[in-house]
Formats: sequence, C-alpha cells, structure tokens
Amino acid sequence: MSGGSRLVYSTESGRTCPDCRQALADCRCAALKKAAKPAGDGVARVWRESKGRGGKTVTLVKGMTLADADLQLLGKKLRASCGTGGTVKDGVIEIQGDHAERVTELLVKAGHPAKRAGG
Repeated sequence: MSGGSRLVYSTESGRTCPDCRQALADCRCAALKKAAKPAGDGVARVWRESKGRGGKTVTLVKGMTLADADLQLLGKKLRASCGTGGTVKDGVIEIQGDHAERVTELLVKAGHPAKRAGG
C-alpha cells in the first residue's frame, strides 16, 4: 500500500468516513462541522445588491453568528415583516427588494447589533 491510499470499506464495519476513518455509523465529523460556529463578528451588516441578478435588487444580511436553524427562523421573520420572498444561503440572509432600512430597524429591535453597509 502506498502512503496516499485510504481505507473506504471494511468487511468488519462496512463503509468508513474518509476524515476520521471510523465506521459511518460511529462518525462524528458531520456533527462537529454542524456545531462549528459560523464565521462573523456578530454585527449584522445590511446592504443592497443588484449585481449579477438581472437588475433586480435584493437586501443582504451578513455577519450574524447564529446557528443555521436560528438564521433560518430570523430570515423567515424578516421576510414576513417585509412582505416579500427570499432565502438563507451560506450564512447570508437574502430578501427580495430594497428593504435595507426596514431590516436594519427590525434587527436592532430584535436585539441584534446591526448597521448599514455598502450602497
């Protein structure tokens, strides 16, 4: 065996995780990745963007250090308050339309430090 090969299946335990080399049933890598705190300084930065969106404006909220489930819930509350659609991707809340001022006010009222950024 060369030094670059790795075990992917064992007759004793079945498939193994490529990172920790434990059986997939015993692997804790996914749980550790989910528990890792998202990157950000805790200050929500709110800005508008239309670049690469066919001229359509969206409001972005970035820098929150919330878990994915909490971020999804916050995104849902913000979209409902603005009466529009949107999504949460890669730790960034996207809200359709120009609602930067309203979103900033809502975040501050909810107790999250927030400030306007960009244009």
